[in-house]
Amino acid sequence: LVTKEMVKSMADKPIIMAMANPDPEIRYEDAISVRDDLIMATGRSDYPNQVNNVLGFPFIFRGALDVHARKINMEMKKAAVHALADLARQDVPDSVIRAYGGKPFSFGPEYIIPKPFDPRVLTWEALAVARAAVETGVARKKITDWDAYRDALESRLGRSHEISRILINKAKDIKKRIVLPEGEEIKVLRSAQILIDEDIVQPILLGEKEKIHALAEKYNLDINKAEIIEFSKSDKIETYVDELYRLRQRKGLTRNACHRLLTTDHNYYGVMMVRMGDADGMVSGVNHYYPEVIRPALQILEVQKDKKFIAGLYAMVFKKETIFFADTTVNIESTAEILANTAIMVADKVKKTFDIEPRIAMLSFSNFGSVRHPFSEKVAKATQMVKEMRPDLIIDGEMQVDLAFDTELRERDYNFSDLKGRANVLIFPSLEAGNIGYKLMARLGGAEAIGPILVGLEKSVHVLQRHCDVDTIVRMCAIAALDA
Repeated sequence: LVTKEMVKSMADKPIIMAMANPDPEIRYEDAISVRDDLIMATGRSDYPNQVNNVLGFPFIFRGALDVHARKINMEMKKAAVHALADLARQDVPDSVIRAYGGKPFSFGPEYIIPKPFDPRVLTWEALAVARAAVETGVARKKITDWDAYRDALESRLGRSHEISRILINKAKDIKKRIVLPEGEEIKVLRSAQILIDEDIVQPILLGEKEKIHALAEKYNLDINKAEIIEFSKSDKIETYVDELYRLRQRKGLTRNACHRLLTTDHNYYGVMMVRMGDADGMVSGVNHYYPEVIRPALQILEVQKDKKFIAGLYAMVFKKETIFFADTTVNIESTAEILANTAIMVADKVKKTFDIEPRIAMLSFSNFGSVRHPFSEKVAKATQMVKEMRPDLIIDGEMQVDLAFDTELRERDYNFSDLKGRANVLIFPSLEAGNIGYKLMARLGGAEAIGPILVGLEKSVHVLQRHCDVDTIVRMCAIAALDA
């Protein structure tokens, strides 16, 4: 046993590895009661720095098996150790923080080793082990494309990780500038570091430089490669004011009002950057309500030339498939024309951004005229409009949501339907239905929601859910880059 007196007698900054389980040689509470400069690790999950075999064996074996290693040598073990040490210094994702009580933590005396259930350990450690096996000549199977191998490991973490990696890799290829108006929010700064480290986009942060750098230093973030703009002092203010006044002078805004908006409202300035070509896209909403972000976009940007409306889309990622829900955020009362345009815009987005062939179900409480009512007839009319405007799309309706997925029932009772296979795009008849639907699936159906994704604007602006996590911000920046 280790006593308090022994701990007191140790040199400065002692390191104590009390590995006995379930009762360590000295309890953490006792050790820190006599020393505040120690680093202590145990095998217990309720103490800081849990050392657990689950951090080693599964991922060492994963890397070794993936390259058909003849043996596990010392270099592979060292690679695993270095990978864990490097990962511990990285920003901790919100998903891991939530899994361990919700209190943020970062590299330091109480966090020198990744948490056992941090999903990133797979991609960091297994890759390092596999690379060491190849480099030391014990691998029978050679890996040359390590980015592809990392993507393969990501896919093992679930469908949402796989889709995120696809979006991020596509964004990396085009290197767009994305403005983040909430540059003084810590989640945005953590996202900016990931965007920089992984070279996904070039982030532009709006806010006071001194405050942003102080926050970054406090949380051990390196954002030196991010552009920071103190928008209230920007030398482009007058140019932006002139343009905003030109756009809104007959819609109730005086020039002074335009100046006030652009020097006090981050989102107006950010959208104007996108309009004027000083940024390729904008992502905002961590600490703003939806209307506060969407309003500047609607006032400053134009809808796509061949469209009359915009709409909101969510990608709902289930274990085995991804289904797209629209409209979930914009049009409260949709006409047949709005529904038709929504279906077309969403179909094009799904194909372009997610590389998925859209199969569209136009939803109602009626199946192909089984209930005669203006609401169901509106959906049927919208379906016919889409078929006339875009005969290349796979679409049918109106139909109930169960019929969209029950292919046997559709083949048996509605074999005339143009929709073949399970639908993967659901167009809801109203905003309330779409909004309720996606939230039910997120809360009760086990789906992860990616979005909201705006479709229909001429330029790229996307609205975050309030208080969303860092992974969501990174993902939405990738989507904004692909839209730009």
